Amino acid sequence: MKNLGRSKWFYTFALICFVICFAGLAYAEGGEGGHSKEEWIELAWKTFNFIILMGFLYWLLAAKIKDFFIDRRKEIKDNIENATKQKTEAEVKYRQYSEKIDKASEEIDSIFEMIKAQGVAEKQKIIDDAQKVAQKMKEDAQARIEQELQKAAAQLRLEAVQLSVNMAEEILKRNITEKDHEAMIKEYMDKVVSKN
Repeated sequence: MKNLGRSKWFYTFALICFVICFAGLAYAEGGEGGHSKEEWIELAWKTFNFIILMGFLYWLLAAKIKDFFIDRRKEIKDNIENATKQKTEAEVKYRQYSEKIDKASEEIDSIFEMIKAQGVAEKQKIIDDAQKVAQKMKEDAQARIEQELQKAAAQLRLEAVQLSVNMAEEILKRNITEKDHEAMIKEYMDKVVSKN
């Protein structure tokens, strides 16, 4: 059947070419026009040779050209089917990834809320700890201040006693005479002797 279709086209093509050739020859015989009979015969032979050449080329190449276009058509069809299949697979993957992204977004939002809540709790804990530390530092500072005040008061008392002793000594040095001094020594000696 394949060869029958090719033969049909070949015979139709050859018939058309012969009709054109012989119409040109008939026209040349009639003497109409500006070309001579020899020119028309030469044109007819060239046309005949061309038709033979085309027929031969058709006989040689028609099957290969037809197979080429059939193969090309099949390849294009396969490519379209593959592209359609790949498009369908890509749409399925897109839906899957879209669902995963939506799920991941929800998880990220929940993690963000959890972190935010933890951050608020941690902030409050830090504030509470800082207040406790500040209170302890205040109490420690108050205790140190009281210690320093007691220490300063004790030192002031000591210095006051020392100063009083020094002043009393100076007053005594100025107001006690040699005679008073001898009397005090004698009185002291009598107390020591009476105790022993």
